[in-house]
Amino acid sequence: KRPRSEKKKGSTGTFDNGATTAEIRVLARAFRINGEKRYQAAALKGLDHILKAQYSNGGWPQYYPLSTKYHRHITFNDGTMINLLELLRDVITDQDFEFVDPARRRAAADAIQRGHECIVECQMVVDGIPTVWCAQHHAATLAPVQARSYEHPSLSGAESAGIVRYLMSLDTPSPGAIRAVRAGVKWFDSAKIEGFRYRKSKSGPALSRDGNAAPLWARFYEIKTNRPIFSDRDGIICYDIDEIGSERRGGYTWYGNWGANVLKDYAEWPHR
Repeated sequence: KRPRSEKKKGSTGTFDNGATTAEIRVLARAFRINGEKRYQAAALKGLDHILKAQYSNGGWPQYYPLSTKYHRHITFNDGTMINLLELLRDVITDQDFEFVDPARRRAAADAIQRGHECIVECQMVVDGIPTVWCAQHHAATLAPVQARSYEHPSLSGAESAGIVRYLMSLDTPSPGAIRAVRAGVKWFDSAKIEGFRYRKSKSGPALSRDGNAAPLWARFYEIKTNRPIFSDRDGIICYDIDEIGSERRGGYTWYGNWGANVLKDYAEWPHR
């Protein structure tokens, strides 16, 4: 389609759910295979867009150009920031990106370092104890912030799992990253929920007792109490998933096995 006008309402690019990073990967692979220059040019434009979108503190918003709403905050939700960091790492190391010039490679390396520093700084400390991360953090203060009405400032079991696993994938993690992983893993071990099976459904109970079920982790935990929290679109916090309406109960993933791979990877991590 024709490019949107810069002045047209809604003309923002998103990094949510793998958007933009996935397209750049396809373009880079296509250029390596057939040498079509317009694919190379488009991939470089996308890379420049990502580098420009990064905040000076190392975080990325969900949208760029910036939204006036929650999308402007540093976004870990749905793997946004981790996807960007993984792409930049591949820009430096993967054969699909051999066409990237030295200046952009240096910019990517700098962006990665600042991104790692931002992750470490965003890790929430509760009563003096480092824990995990919120799905989004304030673009300036790094404090946990709300996104949609049912996505409260909280400790995120889903997004934090991706962050910890990414930090464990680093060849030479910084001392700060190592400390962040150790603290995150300790939190995951303490926050696991055993003896229940989860079923996302608009009818019937979401949790059922099952002594053979694998451990679960909630999507969101209250920061001070570490209790799982749930909400309808009205934003009222509930502590029992069956207290919210069927639309959100069955239309959102409130529990998952996210921590299982964190604990599995940590058992083999050389820096534990």
